[in-house]
Amino acid sequence: MSHLGIIVKRELASYFVTHLAYVFILIFLVLSGVFTFYMGNFFERGQADLMPFFNFHPWLYLFLVPAISMRLWSEERKSGSIELLMTLPIRKFDAVVGKFLAAWFFTGLALVLTFPLWITVNYLGSPDNGAIFAGYIGSWLMAGGFLAIGSCISALSKSQVIAFILTGLICLLFVLAGFPLVLNLFEDWVPLLVLDGLASLSFLTHFNAISKGVLSLQDLFYFLSLIVAWLAATMIVIEIKQAN
Repeated sequence: MSHLGIIVKRELASYFVTHLAYVFILIFLVLSGVFTFYMGNFFERGQADLMPFFNFHPWLYLFLVPAISMRLWSEERKSGSIELLMTLPIRKFDAVVGKFLAAWFFTGLALVLTFPLWITVNYLGSPDNGAIFAGYIGSWLMAGGFLAIGSCISALSKSQVIAFILTGLICLLFVLAGFPLVLNLFEDWVPLLVLDGLASLSFLTHFNAISKGVLSLQDLFYFLSLIVAWLAATMIVIEIKQAN
């Protein structure tokens, strides 16, 4: 656990060495406000809640989270420092999970900094704070899923640009799998069982359920199992790359 903690601290600190952390947080906060109060028609709806805020998160993460995950391993592979990292007396588990946790904590920090929005809706009305809290949990879990996918793709490529694009595309597929417009296209010629299975794989399906205030074990298990599966895939990819 000491090695894991050291890696988390090292990676988390590295975000703030460059301007990446500050640019990401600033963009995230600005877009969150714009999506909530303007594109989300907050004032026209006449309802004090953060549903517009959470409804845009899957789409917001499609661009911002891959920008974080693309550097997890691509930068190490391009510079050759991955060879040095892997020769240190640490387990691959510590390296993979440590890098992931640092990125996940960083996105969690950006999410926490949106608390003025929560304060605002409480000032303007009487929202369901339990549902809002659940929405934050769901958003953080979804960000973790995006990051885990990005970690694996980053380990596959030395190019951060390629890692960014591929991560975005794969995450888009996971989002669209539960998008109503997509499901409606297939409902006339695909069995209902297949459609339900497709929807169950979607970030959107599980996140929407949590953002409504329902923290079910099924939705929590989905995100956690997705994270574990993609991190395990990351370790396998690194193992293969080392062998080659």
